[in-house]
Amino acid sequence: MKNTKYTLLLLLTVLLVSCSKTEDLQDDENRATNVSPELILTNVETAAFNNISLSAGLASRYLAYTNGVNSNQYYNWQRSSYAIYDDLKQVRKMTEESIRTDVEVYQILAKFFNSYFIVSLTETFGDVPYTEAINADEGNYTPAYDTQKSIYLKVLNDLKTASDQLINNNETILGDVVYGGDKLKWRKLINSYYLRVLMNLSKKEADSDLNIKSRFNEIFSNPSKYPLMETNEDNGALHFYNIQNNRYPLQNDNDLQTAYYLEESFVARLQDFEDPRLFVFAEKKSSASNLSETDFDAYGGLYGSGDLNENVSKAVSGEASRVHPRYFTDPENEPSLLMSYAELEFILAEASVRGWINSSTDEHYKKGIEASLNFYNITDTDAYLNNSKIQLNNGNEIKSILTQKHIAMFLNTGWQIFFEQRRTGFPEFNTNGAGILNSGNIPTRWMYPANEATNNSENLTTAINRQFPNGDTINGEMWILK
Repeated sequence: MKNTKYTLLLLLTVLLVSCSKTEDLQDDENRATNVSPELILTNVETAAFNNISLSAGLASRYLAYTNGVNSNQYYNWQRSSYAIYDDLKQVRKMTEESIRTDVEVYQILAKFFNSYFIVSLTETFGDVPYTEAINADEGNYTPAYDTQKSIYLKVLNDLKTASDQLINNNETILGDVVYGGDKLKWRKLINSYYLRVLMNLSKKEADSDLNIKSRFNEIFSNPSKYPLMETNEDNGALHFYNIQNNRYPLQNDNDLQTAYYLEESFVARLQDFEDPRLFVFAEKKSSASNLSETDFDAYGGLYGSGDLNENVSKAVSGEASRVHPRYFTDPENEPSLLMSYAELEFILAEASVRGWINSSTDEHYKKGIEASLNFYNITDTDAYLNNSKIQLNNGNEIKSILTQKHIAMFLNTGWQIFFEQRRTGFPEFNTNGAGILNSGNIPTRWMYPANEATNNSENLTTAINRQFPNGDTINGEMWILK
């Protein structure tokens, strides 16, 4: 039943977003005018939870590409798009249908999805339209830009409200392909994601309007009211199935089979740690046919910022590992994670270091590592957890926490780990190779879409001027980073 709803909903997108203005003027008694909110929920969940991205993998120094100079790998990207506003329109439609059918639970979940999508947008660009974009009439094509601070304040309030409202809501959630309607798991995800948002704001700890430390501690210290993820069973995970339109998104990706290799510094880190996840992420380099698959020397990578020709030569000579074949052959593979229990434990470990909570940093750190190992079906964890090279060092804990978080998010959780590195500087992403662009700088944002300068010029110009003295560039420092 769950799989059937998942498949059918992808067909319903046409009803929701593809009608032309001409069609809107016609009366067609056979055309659906209302869609039940549970069907829209399935579509919204798919858009939010399916975030596997090779581009993010390149920018986050997991992978290297050999079929040309890739702007994500060499840090020379320019503009991104506002495609996520289509997802926000779907959330709005779900809210409208929830009101029409008098089923409030979908309005509650809409607060979470609105928050998730707008955070993705504001972390990409900086200030973006929000209040007018989701509340104004459909005909408003020039919405004002909300400040990043006001967006985060609304997000924090909406997530808190959603968590509180779910406690007393007795309605059934239908169309839920993530948690099967389990409200407790939804509460755990929303509360855990709330802590992620607060950690994203770590540079704003002193801002009394945000009150980050107090907000964080309120959730952490009250588990009966604000339950958090406790095991991998609570992961915000979209599972894939060997059914058309439900398969793992990288299956049969020809480029992934022929042009993507593990990044050298990432492989070296896993080798240094003797991390068994290397065997799950990569296949042996072809020059190591005489070595076993559990020999760390059997693996290699290409330097992310290195010269393309040198990387190609190294790959051709068999000295680099491709990603593990399961990523392009297995139609189910692993689920896509919006947020995992492992990530939550790393967040709690960092919060402990920062003094936001009174809890054991090492315990949360080790739980995060163990959860990640278990996610990859590695159950014999004692040797790795006791490895001296991964232990926390006094005064350098955040580096270790972020390094392990980086490993745990391999080809998952979208761009989150790139934003984590942007926030903390850990782990270091190499920019010293001969192929690097953007003057050796890691970009801090994407430029606004080109069509905004035509369609919403006045509001866009106002937003750029109040944020970026040097204009709309990929190296501008948005509010969250100051």
